[in-house]
Amino acid sequence: MKILVTGVNGQLGYDVVEECKKRGVQAIGVDVEEMDITKADIVKKVITESQVDAVVHCAAWTAVDKAEDEIELCKKVNVDGTRNIAQVCKDLDIKMMYFSTDYVFNGEGIRPWKEYDIRHPLNIYGKTKCEGELIVQELLQNYFIIRIAWVFGTNGNNFIKTMLRLGKENGAVKVVDDQIGSPTYTYDLAKLVVDMIQTDKYGIYHATNEGFCSWYQFACEIFKQAGLEVEVTPVSSQEFITKAKRPANSRMEKNELDKNGFYRLPTWQDALRRYLIRIGEYYES
Repeated sequence: MKILVTGVNGQLGYDVVEECKKRGVQAIGVDVEEMDITKADIVKKVITESQVDAVVHCAAWTAVDKAEDEIELCKKVNVDGTRNIAQVCKDLDIKMMYFSTDYVFNGEGIRPWKEYDIRHPLNIYGKTKCEGELIVQELLQNYFIIRIAWVFGTNGNNFIKTMLRLGKENGAVKVVDDQIGSPTYTYDLAKLVVDMIQTDKYGIYHATNEGFCSWYQFACEIFKQAGLEVEVTPVSSQEFITKAKRPANSRMEKNELDKNGFYRLPTWQDALRRYLIRIGEYYES
């Protein structure tokens, strides 16, 4: 099988290409320099000439707060870019995998969100990713939509790297404790992605590491595993104002993974441990 992976310079795209290499699956990694997804003619040319069997679309605008000010740019990438790719996949009759987010839900209640629950995003980023989902569903039959959350990987910035930096610099951090979700380690997710794209078990999936936590609990576990003495103060979302409104409940069910015979990812605590070892920050207690 031959796969084209967008966003290869990002956390997920990088790990998907690396996983393909390990397994002998042919992968072509592209980023904005090789294929600007906002330009339909370039997308058509690159995908057509690549002669691939599938596109794994990892590229996205992910600057959540900045999206509130840069609405048109965010839409151009997350909506128009996704449409351009989906249209070529339709024309060539090849598979497409699209990555979405917990932000397509409104975050109300405490029940984990099911894959086919009603979407009601709270912010611009969530709205554009939701529109991307609808475009993929409208244009294609052979598609995978995978919703992920709280992503971390080695190839880019993320919450873990930010906490480690702030903890070392300041010795104290304030972290929200009323937003609940599940971290997603791109190394673990990439294995599932390469497994899934080689099947015809199409549909919507939720794929985060197992277990739920607040950002505060996540931060505490980061410092514990890294062996850092850092004072972590829990604060409410009202005390920690951000431009974009975040969902309070990002718990997600994994029913479709189970139903279709895919494995669940390891616990987020185990993923964190392996990640810290990988970046040289784990403390052997």
